[in-house]
Amino acid sequence: MKFSERVLAMQSSPVRRLLPYAEKAKAKGKKIYPLNIGQPDIKTPPSFLESIRNFSQDVIAYATSQGNNDLRDAMSSYYKEFDIPFEREDIIVTNGGSEALLFAFMTICDPGDEILIPEPFYANYNAFAGCVNVKVVPITTKAEEGFHLPQKEEIEALVTPRTRAILVANPGNPTGTIYTAEEMDVLADLAKKHDLYIIADEVYREFVYDGLKYKSFGHMPEIADRVVIVDSVSKRYSACGARIGCIACKNRDFMAQVLKLAQGRLCVPTLEQVGATALYSTPKSYLEEVNKEYQSRRNTLYNALKKMPGVVCAEPKGAFYVMVKLPVDDAEKFIIWMLEEFDVNGETVMASAGEGFYATPGLGKQEFRLAYVLNNEDLVKAMDILKAGLEAYPGRIESAVAQ
Repeated sequence: MKFSERVLAMQSSPVRRLLPYAEKAKAKGKKIYPLNIGQPDIKTPPSFLESIRNFSQDVIAYATSQGNNDLRDAMSSYYKEFDIPFEREDIIVTNGGSEALLFAFMTICDPGDEILIPEPFYANYNAFAGCVNVKVVPITTKAEEGFHLPQKEEIEALVTPRTRAILVANPGNPTGTIYTAEEMDVLADLAKKHDLYIIADEVYREFVYDGLKYKSFGHMPEIADRVVIVDSVSKRYSACGARIGCIACKNRDFMAQVLKLAQGRLCVPTLEQVGATALYSTPKSYLEEVNKEYQSRRNTLYNALKKMPGVVCAEPKGAFYVMVKLPVDDAEKFIIWMLEEFDVNGETVMASAGEGFYATPGLGKQEFRLAYVLNNEDLVKAMDILKAGLEAYPGRIESAVAQ
């Protein structure tokens, strides 16, 4: 039987494709510290399940395609607390941030159109673009430069007649980079000059460290008609399995087109919307404590990594990831070796291979992403194991090679 060229061209997830190796290691009795996936261990606010338990209707009916008004109003109030002026009509509830991204691509692009994305980037951007025949054009950033953007001229040189948007995650996954106001101004200028949308993936908005002040693309009224914000409750409230996100934009014509797609998939699950509505009433103290916890974990992880000979990484300023360049021949081979052949007292570490976070062939071969989603005690153990693994790995090289 024949498969489409579209699906054959799609890569498997770099976050999930090594899971069979992990399962085999567990079957042999190894304990694995899972730093490969952004699944927080923070407790979900109890209001989510409480609100669902208290839900009482004779029929669990379809929700409206744009999302329940109570939830959209809660989202609107949340954005206004951040000085982002979204009204109910500017918001459509989606099945996680993933569907919001897919809707943005489908609304803006025809097959063969292009979207500029700073790399390394969230690996599923490749998958979302590939399944609707959109070409990802990478803006390459480097670990040695903190994964910040190159000069404006270098970015502008990538724009073609088929470019439709610039997609940025801020704070970044997998890098933890937070773009400066100057970098955001550069992207805004390019968007206006070349009539592009800016798709702003801001799901880690609360996770900003070291006293930095967060700026959203929603804070830039001069480009309000071309900013599309993608959001989710997954990481903010540690509710990844709820699959509730949204797409938000002040451009009502754009949102009218997105609504067609939302109608085509009918609606987002009713009960999850009930739970998510309750999440938006979570006290700010919850998010403040979560921020402190992640900053502490960031410090634990980064302080250990920077002491490892040959390792190159920039201190992440947001989210809960760090992209690490390793003194190894191949990061994916190293991860597999750690799972199959290496342990310290029956324990080992799992990460996500770096190549899948790039669109440029060959980049990321020596890199992997770590997610600091474990408690500090476990992170200390994991970093000790990683250090020992790097020292023992037969494919070790003298130092990480600049790309």
